[in-house]
Amino acid sequence: MFIGGILAFAGLIIGALITFLVLRHNAFKRFSNIELEAKARAKVIKSETDLMLKEAHLSVKTREMEFKKELQVASLEIEEQNRFVTLKEAKLEEQELKLNKLSKFIDDKEQKLDSLEIQKQETIDNMLERIENIASITQKEAKDIILKEVEKKSRNEIGLIVRKYEQIAKEDAQRNANYILAQATTRFAGEFAGERLINIVTLPSDEHKGRIIGKEGRNIKSLEMLLGVDIVIDETPGVLLVSSFNLYRRAIATEVIEILVNDGRIHPAKIEEIFEKVTEEFEKKTYSEGRDIVMDLGLMPMHEDLIRLIGKLKYRASYGQNALAHTLEVAKLAGIMAAEMGGDEKLANRAGILHDIGKALTQEQGGSHVDIGVDLCRRYNEHPVVINAIYAHHGHEEAFTVESAAVCAADTLSAARTGARREVLESFSRRVKDIEDIATSKEFVTQAYAINAGREIRVIVNASKINDNEAKLLGKEIAKEIEDKVQYPAEIKVSVIRETRSTSYAR
Repeated sequence: MFIGGILAFAGLIIGALITFLVLRHNAFKRFSNIELEAKARAKVIKSETDLMLKEAHLSVKTREMEFKKELQVASLEIEEQNRFVTLKEAKLEEQELKLNKLSKFIDDKEQKLDSLEIQKQETIDNMLERIENIASITQKEAKDIILKEVEKKSRNEIGLIVRKYEQIAKEDAQRNANYILAQATTRFAGEFAGERLINIVTLPSDEHKGRIIGKEGRNIKSLEMLLGVDIVIDETPGVLLVSSFNLYRRAIATEVIEILVNDGRIHPAKIEEIFEKVTEEFEKKTYSEGRDIVMDLGLMPMHEDLIRLIGKLKYRASYGQNALAHTLEVAKLAGIMAAEMGGDEKLANRAGILHDIGKALTQEQGGSHVDIGVDLCRRYNEHPVVINAIYAHHGHEEAFTVESAAVCAADTLSAARTGARREVLESFSRRVKDIEDIATSKEFVTQAYAINAGREIRVIVNASKINDNEAKLLGKEIAKEIEDKVQYPAEIKVSVIRETRSTSYAR
């Protein structure tokens, strides 16, 4: 029994040992699987890591190449800008050198003139003393005689100096001016349409004339009072005339009458209703047109009141030239010229489009369109260059920037071109006569003729009484007097003609 117990115990031990070995084997097998799985995962992670590293290296290299390209482009741009700056500096140095030479030349001439003035005064004093002793006249009388003689002799010398320096200035300025004007005028071509003082409204039948007149003329009186125009109904079949110097009111009146005719109901209440509706539509239309123009020129932002007034210039004319077409011409021409001269093209566009903005209100407020335009632009905080251009284009002050000068030149170009403007015959005739009278009032002038629609005056002088240099001074005197006494658009050319003729006869 004891032996049996030992065997049973031994069996238990052996069984436990076998179980331990089996479990150990299973554990080793399971751990081996886990180890293989872990190695496989590690291998996958390593592969993904390597791939990510490769992608990162590739991305870095790509970015590095892009950066190098950007750096090269930036370097080229910087080099180009440096070259441009160098050229500008060289030109400025050259201009400065020329100015220094010219300044030195002028200083020398001034010194010579001072010395000549001293010599002249000494000579006059000596002559005065001699004349007093010889002729027994007072010093004042002698001085008057000598000054007259000196003035006659000096006039030729002054004219010679004026011609010399004027020629130098013309040679330097003419090339640049011709180039800039040629560039501006060839790169911009505007259309022109003349404005009339009446609009014609077509009626379906003559019966509508009676409706428009109304009972005891109530309808036509209401129309004229409300619209601010003259309505002319005559014997011409199927039409009536709307007359007014105010293009804006005339356009509104024409639209109102056409709507009333199409509607058929014409009475004072209906007239007021249609008038209010059309006026509101015109206000929206003028603002829309002004906004389109400002946006096309790239001048936003701009105050909405100025935009509306720009659109309203479409219904304003000066000497028959449409104000909106004129301001567009000036804006585009000024921008081109300012760009050619190294100025701010957009600022010149802005000054050009606003230089006549006061004309949109002159018919309602009265007064000078220059003063009205300046008040408007100051109220809405426009650039000082814009205000200077408004003043300068009519000579109220000097143009102190390239942009203002470009606006002045563009305004003259737009107004002076053939067919741009027209005048009333009476005022035109009076202006031509005034110009001729100024010329003929001068000493030694034999004849004067205004030609080229009053834009040029040809003055014929006595060749035996006046020389070429004095003729040059005479032309300047006539031009200055015309500027002071005559109102005219654009400019007037003064040509002084001096010629000698020799006539012989063969008998």
